[in-house]
Amino acid sequence: MQAPLAGGQLVQNRWMKASYRLLFGPLAAAVFGLGIAGLALLVPGYSHLHQTVSEIGEIGSPVRIPFAIMLCCVAACILVFASGLRDLSVAAGHSPLAAYLTGFMALSAAGVGVFAYPHPLHNVFGMSELIGYQAPVVFALTWRREPGAKTLVALSWILFVLIWVAIVLNLSSIDRQGLIWAYVRPVHGLAQRALFAAWFGWCAVVGILLFQRARSVGREPKVRKPVESL
Repeated sequence: MQAPLAGGQLVQNRWMKASYRLLFGPLAAAVFGLGIAGLALLVPGYSHLHQTVSEIGEIGSPVRIPFAIMLCCVAACILVFASGLRDLSVAAGHSPLAAYLTGFMALSAAGVGVFAYPHPLHNVFGMSELIGYQAPVVFALTWRREPGAKTLVALSWILFVLIWVAIVLNLSSIDRQGLIWAYVRPVHGLAQRALFAAWFGWCAVVGILLFQRARSVGREPKVRKPVESL
């Protein structure tokens, strides 16, 4: 007589339940990218090269409200993605810290949208994004021993390095007389978009690759073992 191995089946069920939520990672990236591209078209004279994303929805902008709504939608997608990443990390036996850091970015995104520039809290929420930007390196460290995740871990390391290069470039604005800012200032909008592209790119890559992995785990045959008669 045989019976299902409960532990193995439980892991499969957890991976399956988390899998579709992972697709909210690439969805967040798509909503953000298309949102800022589309809304910028409605702001007269706006330049993606010279101006920051916040200037699209700043106080007095014709798209201030749509911009805030867009960022709140992005925040909601990030939260769903983070919940799926958390459940998958726990099911795979890894720390869920990367998921919590990812989820924190939802708070930052919503705050930036609600408190439009130049509201004092706008920059507070903007700086708080530095917490969420650490998610890729934490993911790389906590998943480094996961079989079959070498590509994902390597990509997380690469994107983390790109994120920090972009962070340094953007923070150079603090030193207005500095050499780095002298080069960054004419293309500040591009430097900021590079930062967003790297982080949201990580969400998209992690979401898609882990979704594929979760689906493959869910399709694995049930593991059974003999049960001794009493």
